[in-house]
Amino acid sequence: MSHPDYRLNLRALGTPRGVSSVVSPRGGGASPGDRKSKNKSTRGKKKSVFETYLSKEDVSEGLKRGTLIQGILRINPKKFHEAFIPSPDGDRDIFIDGVVARNRALNGDVVVVKLLPEEQWKVIKPESSDKEAEGAYEADLAEELCGHHLPQQSVKDCSDGPDVIIEAHLGDSDSEDGHGTAQNTLLDGVKKLSVCVHGKGKEDAGEPDRKDDSTSSSQDTRALSEKSLQRSAKVVYILEKKHSRAATGVLRLLADKSSELFRKYALFSPADHRVPRVYVPLKDCPQDFVSRPKDYANTLFICRIVDWKEDSNFALGQLAKSLGQAGEIEPETEGILTEYGVDFSDFSSEVLECLPQRLPWTVPPEEFSKRRDLRKDCIFTIDPSTARDLDDALSCRPLADGNFQVGVHIADVSYFVPEGSELDKVAAERATSVYLVQKVVPMLPRLLCEELCSLNPMTDKLTFSVIWTLTPEGKILDEWFGRTIIRSCTKLSYDHAQSMIENPAEKIPEAALPPISPEHSSEEVHQAVLNLHGIAQKLRRQRFADGALRLDQLKLAFTLDHETGMPQGCHVYEYRDSNKLVEEFMLLANMAVAHKIHRAFPDRALLRRHPPPQTKMLSDLVEFCEQMGLSVDVSSAGALNKSLTKTFGDDKYSLARKEVLTNMYSRPMQMALYFCSGTLQDQEQFRHYALNVPLYTHFTSPIRRFPDVIVHRLLAATLGCRELPDVEPEALQKQANHCNDRRMAAKRVQELSTNLFFAVLVKECGPLESEAMVMGVLNQAFDVLVLRYGVQKRIYCNALALRSHHFQKVGKKPELTLVWEPEEPEQEPVQQVITVFSLVEVVLQAEAAALKYSAILKRPGAEGCLGPRGEGAQADQEEED
Repeated sequence: MSHPDYRLNLRALGTPRGVSSVVSPRGGGASPGDRKSKNKSTRGKKKSVFETYLSKEDVSEGLKRGTLIQGILRINPKKFHEAFIPSPDGDRDIFIDGVVARNRALNGDVVVVKLLPEEQWKVIKPESSDKEAEGAYEADLAEELCGHHLPQQSVKDCSDGPDVIIEAHLGDSDSEDGHGTAQNTLLDGVKKLSVCVHGKGKEDAGEPDRKDDSTSSSQDTRALSEKSLQRSAKVVYILEKKHSRAATGVLRLLADKSSELFRKYALFSPADHRVPRVYVPLKDCPQDFVSRPKDYANTLFICRIVDWKEDSNFALGQLAKSLGQAGEIEPETEGILTEYGVDFSDFSSEVLECLPQRLPWTVPPEEFSKRRDLRKDCIFTIDPSTARDLDDALSCRPLADGNFQVGVHIADVSYFVPEGSELDKVAAERATSVYLVQKVVPMLPRLLCEELCSLNPMTDKLTFSVIWTLTPEGKILDEWFGRTIIRSCTKLSYDHAQSMIENPAEKIPEAALPPISPEHSSEEVHQAVLNLHGIAQKLRRQRFADGALRLDQLKLAFTLDHETGMPQGCHVYEYRDSNKLVEEFMLLANMAVAHKIHRAFPDRALLRRHPPPQTKMLSDLVEFCEQMGLSVDVSSAGALNKSLTKTFGDDKYSLARKEVLTNMYSRPMQMALYFCSGTLQDQEQFRHYALNVPLYTHFTSPIRRFPDVIVHRLLAATLGCRELPDVEPEALQKQANHCNDRRMAAKRVQELSTNLFFAVLVKECGPLESEAMVMGVLNQAFDVLVLRYGVQKRIYCNALALRSHHFQKVGKKPELTLVWEPEEPEQEPVQQVITVFSLVEVVLQAEAAALKYSAILKRPGAEGCLGPRGEGAQADQEEED
């Protein structure tokens, strides 16, 4: 990979003259050095900035002995000098203080750290009101945990209708574990998990760097209680560079025009401050960059880091591409995809040659002898109205004894993806489709996603089915797995199904429904939906009685202009009975298949586990709630669910408080992970915490998730339809790890896409006003959840028209009293008391910086409330399983 020109003595580069050796998050020419832990060696050109990494042998030995600790590095986007890795014992995260201690590792890397001596550990002052710890979470809520699912569909052709409604949500992802990702702050004495809301991962990056005055290093910690210390460490080895080493940003000239470096290099400043500044050769830059640098001040570039020597504050890289103007949707989107390593290139001819060449494709005659023919059954899909990749269908037939035959029918993608083919290799590498607000980057070629595999109505399709005999109460009497051929009779949207549920006794006018095949009537479909709904309600009730947990978070739906693609408006998506209907049967199928493949292949089943939440974060949160007068039982997933659902009324204030607490309790949740059953000895670790079940897998979305394709192959082997895939447990685990990584990257991309569109919306349609609930109170600021849009923002006192403000604790509760400057000289100042769970009015407004917006508090008694256009629009949601 090394370019000849990059083989420089970086010791000679060192820190350019005239440039500070420590970084300013916004300044030009500074390297991302370390303010807090100034390393004297950075001043001498002959000394290293960073420590040499340990040898592989020393690392292996240290991990075995327990003197070294391994973990995934998280860097706080708002305070880039702070980083953390999870503690192996589930206790408070291990703190890594500064860029030097981080030793060239980037966000998401798997690192090995060595604990520092205790006198160098982070001291957390117990009485501080600005306590920040365990920051920078960027993770997921398990999809079974929140049920909310980013738009798993491509944008429909807009030429035949009005504006497109696309879903996304701010502040979380469609997952089943529970960290969430919008910047969130967990209040006085708890953790503040800040993650960003602006398009490149740094919300509020333009704010003054408010150093956390609640933490300090202390040479004498003997007088402090153990609880007030946070273990601190330094990185000694990078086990796996998970970060793509690509970043978007802008180019600048070096500060010292007389230096030799000025004639060879430009300085690349990443938009994400967690990435170092990078020297890039001038020969990579536009020809007139040196003579006309201001022409490129607002141009986004992609840069790839190729090296970062231990004796330089700066990394070395090469410019990959110029994207276009910062702040525009498409350049920003391409930057996001590139940063997270998403392959959005066209499929190669070798891949496309794997697809059927004779079109239109029809089911080969020999398949009818291998499969159960269900083409005459009343089978239908329920999806978002804009969905094109329909991978699941449902059926429900009443039986003479009062029971029901219920089927879940999933596209047989594995039939079209031969194992070991070029198509298989590309799908395995991509591992997941990636859904942006305005488009999808598919895992498989569109011919498969939208035609051959998609369960489009009135067309013969190959499927894998799970068929149960169920009582009306949802009790399973019988279960069948097999390969099938179906012919969906209609494509229902969630709106169609919801209308049927809400009007059980009324015939839905044909004009209000999609086309239905002549073999079946709208009444038959309507009754099947009602029967499924009735069973789903019982299944759901039983699941929660059995101890499942759900943390619903606010999810945004965007209305896009069909000509420009710009956001016109947004609203929080409503999760309805039609969504829940689909969810219950997808969960049921996934659990059934998990047990089936694990019984057959106990060492080679690809399953999905969800570890319990991090105990330290959870206990801190419980303690905080107790201080606020709220009792939350976290002894189990079911107990937590009961606490969050039974504690609150249905008035506006209670619902808002539930949103805030749901958001808080998503933070300690861990990621759900794919794994091979043969690589874990303790079967208790197989469990899925949120669902509270012993075994779970993903079977129901093979068009967009590669783990489901693997599970289909395993299921086919259990049925004797094929040989067991020739993969050892270790190799299957490696594939599972890759799927976990790509899934996480896809989540980040989805969230950043949502953040990008919301920031554009604020810029184009703002200012936007909304009620908000206070989540945390600090000395000089407070954090709010903006209820109309589900975003979380920090509001600083110095940004408000205040005469004064005063912080105090009333008992253990933090309280900030704001004294507003009168609007008229003769008026008295207005006092406003801000406490946790206060309802306030806020205004979101764009800032001068591209795609940056801030929140300010609306003066008490001020009139008017603005909302974006398109407020009443409805969105469909495809259910995640």
